[in-house]
Amino acid sequence: MTGRSPRWEAAADLVVVGSGVAGLTAALRARELGLRVLVVTKAEVADGNTRWAQGGVAVVLPGEHDHGDSVQAHVTDTITAGAGLCDEQAVAAILRDGPDAVRGLRELGAEFDAGADGSLSRTREGGHSAFRVVHAGGDATGAEVARALGAAARSGGLPVLERHVAVDLLRTSSGAIGGLWVLDSRGLPGVLRAPAVLLGTGGLGQLYQATSNPEPATADGLALALRAGAVVADLEFVQFHPTVLFTRGATGRRPLVTEAVRGEGAVLVDVHGAPVMDGLHPLGDLAPRDVVSKAISMRMAETETEHVYLDATGLEGFPRRFPTVYAACAEAGIDPTRELIPVAPAAHFACGGVRATAAGRTELAGLYAAGEVARSGLHGANRLASNSLLEGLVIGRRAAEAVAEDQASGLLGDPRTVEPAPPPAAPMAERTLLQRAMSRYAGIGRDECGLSLASKEINEGAVVRPLSTMEAVEDAALTLVARVLLLSARERTESRGCHVRLDHPLRDDEYFARSIGLRLDVSGSPIVARPREPRRVA
Repeated sequence: MTGRSPRWEAAADLVVVGSGVAGLTAALRARELGLRVLVVTKAEVADGNTRWAQGGVAVVLPGEHDHGDSVQAHVTDTITAGAGLCDEQAVAAILRDGPDAVRGLRELGAEFDAGADGSLSRTREGGHSAFRVVHAGGDATGAEVARALGAAARSGGLPVLERHVAVDLLRTSSGAIGGLWVLDSRGLPGVLRAPAVLLGTGGLGQLYQATSNPEPATADGLALALRAGAVVADLEFVQFHPTVLFTRGATGRRPLVTEAVRGEGAVLVDVHGAPVMDGLHPLGDLAPRDVVSKAISMRMAETETEHVYLDATGLEGFPRRFPTVYAACAEAGIDPTRELIPVAPAAHFACGGVRATAAGRTELAGLYAAGEVARSGLHGANRLASNSLLEGLVIGRRAAEAVAEDQASGLLGDPRTVEPAPPPAAPMAERTLLQRAMSRYAGIGRDECGLSLASKEINEGAVVRPLSTMEAVEDAALTLVARVLLLSARERTESRGCHVRLDHPLRDDEYFARSIGLRLDVSGSPIVARPREPRRVA
């Protein structure tokens, strides 16, 4: 792309990158507020991470909760799972807005499972002290959320650029955001001028050989923010889902076996039939995900196997309650009503991301981030199950309101002053090399030697190429974010949450009860950022 001029231009008040729950929620709310909105997605609207979410939305609804449960109890469970790195004010603010977010989603047409009395059905997942996870279609909550948001976008005439990839953020002379450089599916470049860009691009699961994330989860939003000068934080905390369906030799996106299966009574056992979680945690099979993933990995090493089993044979009505899991098992030739389900951990969720407030504001004027791409302070060192859809719903709405407020206050830049220069070429490693190095050295168990080797292999394998195709943009993003993640993992010489250092097995609250922020220096190399608060606190 180097040296190429844009073939076309468009303008908006807000460009939303990504069509998941956070992006579409933000776009719809921004339209309600009178903003001109344009959504950019590199696949189709329905192809984001959201539709793969199985478990549900964790929320304490007025009049529809367990006896003794409360928003404060949900806050406590979230902070406990976050292992000392949650922003407690952000947690309280986000979870407090949960009921309104779910109500708004239902008003858009989302249908959640209900009991005989008409109240919403609830289940319990790992780390939760009560049954507070509402769900749809049994285990197809994400698909229903994506359907409802997509239908609202279509019926409302929300403009969407499908099959366009965001390549680079544009900056005004004052350093504020001024828009976005994009490529269409044929590689033709265009410029979107806007004083505000919201990143809702999802996660980074494609850094690893086995993941629950779909193919588009290539860390694009993180790379955009880093190249623009933003700070990312907590990238070392990659949550591995404990129970992804194991199929020998398979790579890429693997089907989840939702945590709710264990919430309904299924038990993890090893290849010899011995329970995996006995005596390891008070919550047993429903311990926080980092605890369960680590226990499974250790048992796999002890038994020299590639998986353990989930015994769900005692659950009544499995095909009806968990139709998505049942279909995935059937495709693999497994009948979970009679047979044990082979499972293993796989990369699932990025707890860290672009440093942002609970309203989506980042340190760059005009740049906002919501959902998995952001570090809002909700998750800390380990995400509590089913808090992610809630985060996208709440912060997506809050971010749209922040954009409208900042525009009215004159805090945004003037995109008309931007002189769009083509993005520079960038280093990119061959994807299978990168995924192999990250899976081997930066998975659940890490040490300095392995992290250094991964950095060396990726750096030596990277070749500078122009960002002229969607694949090149993705490979450059994966390469950059892998380098940043590896540096962050090397800096945190302790074990906390879903970051396990085999050479530093203890938690160190004296020095590491804080986030580690990283940014790029003038040469484009990742460095540790000085501690700094976001420019706005709400």
